[in-house]
Amino acid sequence: MSDLTTLLEVGGPVAALGGGAAYARARHPGLYWSTVGLPLSTARLLSSYGSVMEACGLTVAPSRLRVLAVKATSRREVRPVPPRRGIIRPTTTGLRLRLRLAPGQEPADLAASAERLRHAWGVHAVYVTTVKPGVVELRLVGFDVLKRVSMPRKVPSGLLQVPVALREDATPFVRDYRTVPHQLTLGATLSGKSMYLRHLVTGLAHQPVALAGIDCKRGVELAPFAPRLSALATDPDQAAELLPALVREMDDRYDLIKARQGIAPGTPDEEITSDIWGLPERERPVPIVLFVDEVAELFLVATKKEEERRDEMVTQLIRLAQLGRAAGIYLEVCGQRFGAELGKGATMLRAQLTGRVCHRVNDEASAKMALGDIAPEAVSAACAIAPERPGLAVAGDTSGGWSRIRTPYLSLGDAAETCRDSAHLVPDLPALKRFRPDVPVRPVGTSSPVVKPRPVTD
Repeated sequence: MSDLTTLLEVGGPVAALGGGAAYARARHPGLYWSTVGLPLSTARLLSSYGSVMEACGLTVAPSRLRVLAVKATSRREVRPVPPRRGIIRPTTTGLRLRLRLAPGQEPADLAASAERLRHAWGVHAVYVTTVKPGVVELRLVGFDVLKRVSMPRKVPSGLLQVPVALREDATPFVRDYRTVPHQLTLGATLSGKSMYLRHLVTGLAHQPVALAGIDCKRGVELAPFAPRLSALATDPDQAAELLPALVREMDDRYDLIKARQGIAPGTPDEEITSDIWGLPERERPVPIVLFVDEVAELFLVATKKEEERRDEMVTQLIRLAQLGRAAGIYLEVCGQRFGAELGKGATMLRAQLTGRVCHRVNDEASAKMALGDIAPEAVSAACAIAPERPGLAVAGDTSGGWSRIRTPYLSLGDAAETCRDSAHLVPDLPALKRFRPDVPVRPVGTSSPVVKPRPVTD
């Protein structure tokens, strides 16, 4: 009887501890990783590093000098040598360590064994990045960071840089317009495309940037951000007037650049430029980011007259995509589908959109429209996105690289409030003044009703 009592006294706290760990792992994976997962994975890595590398075929024969030293100092067997391991650096989401590759190895060898390393060390995923020739970094992610998105505290920041989502390797996905000037974002209804757009708008709202929008759904997506917008078109007729104004603004900026190029002899080379970023800051025009929501609405026509208008708008969009970067004009094109069936010019416009983000789509053809021409292997990843995970997407660019990302939750009310607070930053652009949306003045002490949609990441 006393033995049973002792067993119950000991087993009770153990069961409670196990239950608490299981609850933390399911509901608070970050806390579980910091307290339980990190020590266990570190112990597994340190105790089995050599044997795991050998089992994965990542070891090489030792050098002749090492063989002689081992035989001279001991009688043990000379074993193959794994890559030299650096210091293990723990993070809030996993582990990082650098490896110096042995002669004859390449980063692709480690990348091919990432799944084996994941199981051997008990982590969620393993990613390999090249630091410099001969040195790679292993990023071990302890849990599924895309299940509940929490952005890192330190993210890259700068003009026209927006940390908009989290990658599956726990690094921020930054939308950098200076590097990738134009982007196509596709996604079906309730896929999280609007949430992605909210983060872009609010991220740019506090920067010295002009924001323009074309939302042919009567402005239901972009109208809440009207206080921060320099121009807004809510139907194809207004878009047909806004796009020529942007093209004229682009032409004026090119005239400014050409005038700067006609400088007297002896002027330093750094003052000669081919885009606005080489102009002196006092002469540099403010950058413009144009958001086009539901781009297919600009292509759909019912009459001959509408067809002519459509061809003009598509031509102007293509001109902005081809020539806008040097003039500081950037495109963010969103839609559910974007293929050749939309009409003349659709494929040519898509080819000018360097960045690609594909949320959940309704068919494989839509995923191929977004990613098939830049990263064919990413198409299957986009088709595998489940409806239960809105906000999850596959991001790629024309370099061929791609990764899974997920946007954190941001309510429409919070995004609209951010735009109201930054309304004083709307730049003065005479070319777009007549397209500035009318924003009613809110009485002091009152607040507009906030409609919060279903959370995206919870």
